[in-house]
Amino acid sequence: QVQLVESGGGLVQPGGSLRLSCAASGPIFSFNAMGWYRQAPGKERELVASVTPGGTTNYADSVKGRFTISRDNAKNTVYLQMNTLKTEDTAVYYCNGNFRLSWGRTHDYWGQGTQVTVSS
Repeated sequence: QVQLVESGGGLVQPGGSLRLSCAASGPIFSFNAMGWYRQAPGKERELVASVTPGGTTNYADSVKGRFTISRDNAKNTVYLQMNTLKTEDTAVYYCNGNFRLSWGRTHDYWGQGTQVTVSS
């Protein structure tokens, strides 16, 4: 099966920066889109940012100007550069990818989540 492995989470101070990485592995032929979601305590999971193979991006209003999503198509990897972090950015961040598998099926896959804590 396809697996998405996330890394880069941790504890940072307000105003700090962090970069998340998500590498997909398995029988992947291509991807249609990859993105990052987050879920804070007591809140619903929300889309943070997404990117297409062609580089088209979109962001939640709450992170525009602070977060940047990028991708390496050859490596099936997506990154999330998070700058000027705020305490309200604290959440579990989940990588998501819509992949076309080697035998032609298309499915969404999720990473296990990585904790980002912004606190002094």
